[in-house]
Amino acid sequence: MFTKKKWLLLIGLSLLLVFAACTSDEDAGTDEVEDEDEPQTEEVDDEEDAEETDDEVAAPEIDTTPITYHYFNAGRGGNDIELNQTRIGAELEELTGVNFRVEHLVGEMNQKIGVMIASGDYPDVIVPDDAIDDLLDAEAFIPLDNLLEEYGPNLLDVYGDYLEMFRMDDGNIYFLPFGPTVNEFVPNPEIDQGAWWIQRAVLKEAGYPEIHTIDEFFELILDYAAENPEIDGMTTIPYTGLTYDWRFFAFSNIPNHLAGYPNDGGVMIDLDTHEASVYADSEHAYNFLKKLNELNANGHLDQEMFVMNYDEYLAKLSSGRVLGFFDYGWQIGNARTALEDAGDPDREFVPIPVVFDGVEYDQYLDPPAFTINRGIGISVNAESPERIIQYWDYLVTEEFQKKVHYGYEGETYEVDENGRFYRTDEQIASLTTSLREELGMWYFDWYWPVLNGSFSDGNAIQSNRQTEIFERGLTDEDREFLDAYGAETFADLFAEPDERIWFPAWSAHIESGSDPDIFEARSEEILKRHYPQIVLEDPDNFDAAWEAFVDDYRELDVDAYEAFFTDVVRYRVDNW
Repeated sequence: MFTKKKWLLLIGLSLLLVFAACTSDEDAGTDEVEDEDEPQTEEVDDEEDAEETDDEVAAPEIDTTPITYHYFNAGRGGNDIELNQTRIGAELEELTGVNFRVEHLVGEMNQKIGVMIASGDYPDVIVPDDAIDDLLDAEAFIPLDNLLEEYGPNLLDVYGDYLEMFRMDDGNIYFLPFGPTVNEFVPNPEIDQGAWWIQRAVLKEAGYPEIHTIDEFFELILDYAAENPEIDGMTTIPYTGLTYDWRFFAFSNIPNHLAGYPNDGGVMIDLDTHEASVYADSEHAYNFLKKLNELNANGHLDQEMFVMNYDEYLAKLSSGRVLGFFDYGWQIGNARTALEDAGDPDREFVPIPVVFDGVEYDQYLDPPAFTINRGIGISVNAESPERIIQYWDYLVTEEFQKKVHYGYEGETYEVDENGRFYRTDEQIASLTTSLREELGMWYFDWYWPVLNGSFSDGNAIQSNRQTEIFERGLTDEDREFLDAYGAETFADLFAEPDERIWFPAWSAHIESGSDPDIFEARSEEILKRHYPQIVLEDPDNFDAAWEAFVDDYRELDVDAYEAFFTDVVRYRVDNW
């Protein structure tokens, strides 16, 4: 179950999601999106670009004496760095005098945040991801309202009406979520959210068959595994999954998606009544776990699925011997990049929508959304916080958002006669992760106040959503796959999302120690304990293991939890 204590998806999902969508880093798959994790018509040079536009207002001048702040990112791992070592970071430091020493999460997130809270020793700027409510309850963040009014005119402009969505009950704003949509929303042609991923060789060898149901998916990969028990000298793994730590939602959310619902968290929302209902002990969960139980009994399930950590999971996907799995695109960007670099397109994964037999259509693509319970905040330990705000205010200008998402004109992208941004084949090939890190694109593309939607000239803000770049980035094998299914983009393979103004429901603010918070913590513990047991149980004892789980789960106050989210959704429908 995707709870407050866990997160997807953002970003995502995209991201991995954002009023415009989550996810994530440009290619996070975020990579994110990348991973994830989302762009002008006139060609302009850097000097023209640096001039103020009608929508970008200069903040008041403040002290530009050099200062370095400590920034901690619990949302993703990465190379720690001083941002002035990057090209974009150096330019921002020249304008503001501000530099950031970036630290990424190593180890367990809640433990790391817990130590901060216990000691009161906070980094200056924190992206706490799923632990944001813990820091809010500990009063670790300072209010931003007055700082934004005085030093953040561009921030106020781009966040606009969104500000009231994440204002706390005490009337203050304590953090800025990622990805407010400006101008026109641009859908993602890639899949940075949930999908069933299958090795391209499996589809290719079978003649690119139509796959709609979970039974057809497993039949296809098992047939291929029977013919190919080894891949490159390694034992073939028909199916694996991600179950580690807070990312357990990538496993527990699956029944919800198979039933034709998007990721609203641990509940399904009825489109007509807006009522919320849990699915952890539903027939959908029963049927999915039953299928995995059968796979395990026949030796087709990865035996390390419930014990490997996230890095081990990515390494396994990168090995080329996994045939299929479910996950959110923003979580697997590193593995996909590794497979691309390996140079064997047949071992790369492609996304497809899979549902239960009888489900009319899938809902894997997120509707336009704005996630209001993830973001970046300034801690009580930060000196001169107005300087951080001014730094962010420059960062959200079109000048710097173009550099963050596209790089530098003539080096990492070009502008055609119609003002459209594109990349040459050489630029696409050369824009490696190391180059994106060197320029600063990798560090700034998410987990900061960054934008979604389109620039004032119509180009998509996130370069992976720019049609000209997406099409040129397709390989021959990608085109063969898409042509086989009559699609122009990967998103074309999936059903259009239904309108859900409340989406995602899981972004509701849940106070620590509240009844919904206690329910989620206990529910997570029960699912993590019972689901693996059910899957690994002898098939003859499956129903008994299932009933033991249901008994434990129903000892929780399910009705109150469902009522909480029903109220959240109905409030958003009436007020957003």
